[in-house]
Amino acid sequence: MDRSDNRRGWRQPWIKWVVLAAVLFALNFIQLPYYFSVPGDAQELTEVIDVEDGFEYEGSFALTTIQMGKANTVNYIWSLLSERRELMHEDEIRPPGESDEMYHHRQMMLMSSSQDQAILVAYNAAGKEAEFEEYGVLVTGIISEMDAADKLQAGDLITSINGEEVTEVNDMLDILSDAEINDQVEVGFEREEESMETSIEIQEFPEEYGADSGSGGLGISNPVTDRELQHDPEVTIDTNQIGGPSAGLMFSLEIYNQLTEEDITKGLHIAGTGSIDEDGNVGRIGGVKQKVYASDEEGADVFFVPVEEGTQDTNYEIAMSTADSIDTEMEIVPVGSFDEALDYLLSIEP
Repeated sequence: MDRSDNRRGWRQPWIKWVVLAAVLFALNFIQLPYYFSVPGDAQELTEVIDVEDGFEYEGSFALTTIQMGKANTVNYIWSLLSERRELMHEDEIRPPGESDEMYHHRQMMLMSSSQDQAILVAYNAAGKEAEFEEYGVLVTGIISEMDAADKLQAGDLITSINGEEVTEVNDMLDILSDAEINDQVEVGFEREEESMETSIEIQEFPEEYGADSGSGGLGISNPVTDRELQHDPEVTIDTNQIGGPSAGLMFSLEIYNQLTEEDITKGLHIAGTGSIDEDGNVGRIGGVKQKVYASDEEGADVFFVPVEEGTQDTNYEIAMSTADSIDTEMEIVPVGSFDEALDYLLSIEP
């Protein structure tokens, strides 16, 4: 076939359509090892939190969210060109070997833990009763290359190691601290209310997990203490499928405001983000830029953000840069603890 035959073949309409279809498929359906995020919304917390016999108030606290998706070529390029979008390598989102199901389960567990910690902080601040009862260690993720992968599942509750009772993560870590690589340990656990036991070999963590050379363990990633918070009065929190720990600070402020007669919002619309621990410390979260966008678009007056003193590229710095770029009138308030956020609100003139 000569060149003229080749040119005639290329002019066949079906060939052009096949090439176009292949290009469109590559652009839209081949996923890259990146996630992209866009601004979500600022959801008023009175819609999701209800304290029994709680007080009503004029202003509002809002939970800020982002929306995330796996990036294809189009979304990757779009995110590079858009100030409202952010790209993250998949290794920043979840560890190697973690499935979509395991990631979702971990996020839901982090949200549940965040709610409990927020309740504890708010109740203590308001002088109400709240304390934890601990039951064991929940398996939220498993390292696929290690021995536990064939013996434990996400959702299992570890209750003993080598016959010693385990009620929280530190119990498990203390017992395993004496174990050597290649040792066999007996793990007692519960699965769907059935008590079980298995022998698991202590193995060295894979290099990609960033552990110290020679350190090992069972092969569980992100274990959490399974516990139940006892508190009075009752409080219900309904966040549907929102995951992660970043709403902790705002949960605690909303619950506190329903527990106490004084309206600490002073009638303002207050958004924000930040994890919270049992001592009321506010921690770093992801997606700050998108949350500033979302809060501004919802008309928030104040945006609380973790201050992260002594670190680089802090949430506060990112929030301030974003606020300047969109010329928002919303006040960006850095806080390191629940008490700092509360002090700021109490200092506002009605």
